[in-house]
Amino acid sequence: MGYVFEELIRKFNEENNEEAGEHFTPREVIHLMTHLLFDPIKDRLPRILTIYDPACGSGGMLTEAQNYITDADGPFHAHGDVYLYGKEINDETYAICKSDMMIKGNNPENIRVGSTLSTDEFSANRFDFMLSNPPYGKSWNSEVKYIKDGKDVIDPRFQVKLADYWGNVETMDATPRSSDGQLLFLMEMISKMKPTSASPLGSRIASVHNGSSLFTGDAGSGESNIRRFIIENDMLDTIIQLPNNLFYNTGITTYIWLLSNAKPEARRGRVQLIDANLMFRKLRKNLGDKNCEFSDEHIQQITEAFLNFAPVERQIDAAGDPQGIAVQVFDNADFGYHKVTIERPDRRRAGFSAERLAPLRFDKSLREPMEWLYDEHGDQVYQSGFLKEQAKQITAWCEEAGLTLNAKAKAKLLDTSYWVKLRDLLDTATQIMGDVGFEETDDFNAFRKAVHAALKARKIQLGVTEKNAILNAVSWYDETAQKVIAKKHKLTGAEVEALTTHLGCAAEDLADFGWYRQRDGSYLTYESTAELRDAESVALKDDIHRYFLAEVKPHVEEAWINLDSVKIGYEISFNKYFYRHKPLRSLEEVTQEILALEEKADGLIADILGVELATTLEPAE
Repeated sequence: MGYVFEELIRKFNEENNEEAGEHFTPREVIHLMTHLLFDPIKDRLPRILTIYDPACGSGGMLTEAQNYITDADGPFHAHGDVYLYGKEINDETYAICKSDMMIKGNNPENIRVGSTLSTDEFSANRFDFMLSNPPYGKSWNSEVKYIKDGKDVIDPRFQVKLADYWGNVETMDATPRSSDGQLLFLMEMISKMKPTSASPLGSRIASVHNGSSLFTGDAGSGESNIRRFIIENDMLDTIIQLPNNLFYNTGITTYIWLLSNAKPEARRGRVQLIDANLMFRKLRKNLGDKNCEFSDEHIQQITEAFLNFAPVERQIDAAGDPQGIAVQVFDNADFGYHKVTIERPDRRRAGFSAERLAPLRFDKSLREPMEWLYDEHGDQVYQSGFLKEQAKQITAWCEEAGLTLNAKAKAKLLDTSYWVKLRDLLDTATQIMGDVGFEETDDFNAFRKAVHAALKARKIQLGVTEKNAILNAVSWYDETAQKVIAKKHKLTGAEVEALTTHLGCAAEDLADFGWYRQRDGSYLTYESTAELRDAESVALKDDIHRYFLAEVKPHVEEAWINLDSVKIGYEISFNKYFYRHKPLRSLEEVTQEILALEEKADGLIADILGVELATTLEPAE
């Protein structure tokens, strides 16, 4: 009966392997995952085992894992109790999984239905082993409301504590972009790991992912924070690249991530990458996108490479093509980098004119609808209640123009007092223009002082935002203009020492960090320009200042390091580590091949036409 039911499950899965095949992982992949999970500790298995799959589908991974460790003829033939747990969002697949558990004598109550991400069904549980093939490339936008409140993460499973560049520990976001939730399932499993204080073996995880989990997301993003948390806490043991077209409904490259919170001494602080992309045998007939599979020998070779934890060079055949397996071992820090902003000074030319001041009448973000309203109705827009009366017309115009306004923007557009505030700012700027004059200058510092003096003389009080709005309206970047000074600092010797200690540099190097010493002993800092701002990724094992001096300053003399901007990121690139250049063939070799093909083609044409072709062409007369 059990065998018949297994065949029914197999057939169901083959017919329903949508969503990149997450419900139907090829059996040989599950076999490999079970070897990787259990073989390293085969002599230390606990008497009571718990196994969990947060995206269990019809339960294939759970039952295969159970069969592997309880098989009387297998390497373990464990006699202890094995308890299986899982959760599945699809009702039909859940029903099949639960039925299978009942038939095989497992507790069906341990299989739950619903979204793993929305509800932490097993919040009180911790598991010995976890394995899963979660959905990848699938949106979790419908579940965001259960995990985040605006920008704040409210589910502790998806929060991590990480230190910033200065060593200050913060609670950070560990949620990926809403278009791909696969890393959330990995974080779910991490939250269910047993601490080593409760179990000497801790917990072991095997999870299938596509390539985006390796590198998607910049430093400071949720994806990068997840990778960083896993690696810095020394949980990432191994990642294995699988062959393409190994799964039933996707041809993309996939990877098995292996995690442990109780790595043996020899593996601590290091990560093993295994490229098994070429380890496959072709199927006689394709099954969907699946056109290859692992043999038992392939599984054995990969498992041995995993257990050996030693580099393996890729073999090259006579044609110069790679074959077999390749392994490299890295320090945890090899995957990390500092993302640092490189600033350049703002240089501005400035000069008043009525044309440059005119846009102050409108909000920059609402300029198009505000210009239309003013052109249509003139000063009526400043009359109380007028804009509210035009609300339907304004909405219709925005829709026709293809403009989408959120509630806040729409309220601002219909707010008469806001229109009056902008008009008054324009009037103020016009008055100042009369005082300062119309002459252009390349010294924005002097121009700014003149504007402030004119405001003071007229006893006009403006906030920083309003002052900057006027100054930005009448100034523009010009590489020939003078640098714009942000502030002049008079520092004591103790303050200079504190600054150099903070920045980790000598006093003579402060200019590389944006502090420029003057003849009178003071220091100037300059405004930076967003137009020329750049970012550099510096390996964790490298020094940011050394990198700047070698790679940036020789090309941009006036640039400086914004050390307060530094974020820490992690990414893993298999192409970077395993790519091997194959030299191009020589020109002579290619020429000989072309000539041979031409000769063969001429012979074929002669056979078809039944004539002899001349080997040379007669010169034209």
